[in-house]
Amino acid sequence: MTANSLSKYEDLLYSIINEAQKYNVEYAEARFHSTQHLAAILQNGESKPTISYEKQGVGIRMIYDGVMVFASTNMFDDSLNTLIEKSISRAKSSKKISKAPIEFSSEKSVNKEWSASEKENLKNVHVTDMISILKDVDGYITSFNSDVSLPNRTLGIDNSIEEKFYVNTEGTHILSRVPRVSFHSIITANHNGQLSAFSIPAGYAGLGRSGGWEKIKSFDLSSYIPEQLIIASNSIKSKSEKFDEDIDIIVGPDIAGLVAHESCGHPFEADRILGREAAQAGESYLGFDCYGTKIGSEEVFVSDDPTIPESMGFYLFDDEGVESRKRELIKGGVITDLLHNRETSFKMNIRSNAASRSVEFDKEPIIRMSNTFIEPGDYDITELLSDIKKGVYIKNFMEWNIDDRRENQRYVGFEAYLIKNGELDINVKSPVLELTSKKFWSSVDARSKNLDFKAANCGKGEPMQGAPVWTGAPDVRLRNIRIGTRS
Repeated sequence: MTANSLSKYEDLLYSIINEAQKYNVEYAEARFHSTQHLAAILQNGESKPTISYEKQGVGIRMIYDGVMVFASTNMFDDSLNTLIEKSISRAKSSKKISKAPIEFSSEKSVNKEWSASEKENLKNVHVTDMISILKDVDGYITSFNSDVSLPNRTLGIDNSIEEKFYVNTEGTHILSRVPRVSFHSIITANHNGQLSAFSIPAGYAGLGRSGGWEKIKSFDLSSYIPEQLIIASNSIKSKSEKFDEDIDIIVGPDIAGLVAHESCGHPFEADRILGREAAQAGESYLGFDCYGTKIGSEEVFVSDDPTIPESMGFYLFDDEGVESRKRELIKGGVITDLLHNRETSFKMNIRSNAASRSVEFDKEPIIRMSNTFIEPGDYDITELLSDIKKGVYIKNFMEWNIDDRRENQRYVGFEAYLIKNGELDINVKSPVLELTSKKFWSSVDARSKNLDFKAANCGKGEPMQGAPVWTGAPDVRLRNIRIGTRS
């Protein structure tokens, strides 16, 4: 689908807006949303059934007498008028239990067309092309020579194309297209009769970018997979180490990036702070008046930026028609921004920072992260290591969890090393980092220059919406931390 093919829905969308205005709504928007998905799966060298679907329809939101209603349909006929009429009726009924009228922040209208860069159109990619690459990857794994055997291998490549045409009663008119490509895997290892599972990349994340089929080459799987197999083998064979005192640790980008996502991104979602997610995914350890609150050391800088080219969370306008920008959530340990849509920003008398996203036509736009990361610092990894006499470098993880307020969290390391006198020593098996969000942020004292991202799927909402995102960070040093071991 191209901008020209999307334009055929223009009359449909404006007819929805016009019909809504007959009921004297304060606001209305219509979003044609198409999602196409193709996934190839290879299990132990055998191709599994392809996952392929295309879903398209229109999502409609209206504010009537201070009540916001959402409706969706893939029936583009006279039933649309009935749908709008029923939605207005629901708004009238809901008025009785409405606590306060919903209003949106004032935003400028725009007329834009944008897309992610795409050199090789994903529509021209056949599942056999995807399987061919997965068979190459499987060959790298089966030819891996080690005393750690890898009996079970599940490999996958996902291609998706997301296209939208958005209009509202304020004159905004936006067309967009974002193709995405990702790779992921789960592998079972057997060492001396002990089974364990790991993924490449570690932490059950993925390699992913927005763009065309050319992005698969940027993953450099022919080099990346063998390198990761060596690391995984050494990690699986490592021995446990007990620590009886607080020590200094360095967490790698995979862990630090997940911390940024889970203990900064989610609790900084303004709708979550206001309690909307409480019965679904939990609350936040923050209050709505948290701006200016010191939450970490002066070395803590966390941002969320949807404008990063080629990122999984890339978008230039959100699903309320607001132009996206980098959100600096924490600066020098102080909370400086939250993730807002037009409703929550109105409550704070500020402009929206364009965090409203929907993943399919029949899902309402809600506040979402895009690419949440810890900003890089000024040090090389060798400089971070140099003044640690005894510590642990936990580069990535195999297991994690966090409570529903995003405050208490636990990470079990996968690739990890003992640090002795400023240098990396032996592998350490399954070190456990367990601490609060505020303890993590207040313990940061240095960040490396590198910045690494991993692809992830962020869950939120009811019904659940899995949004493509990046999590990222440099290596981050923490002082005086208690480290446990997995029993």
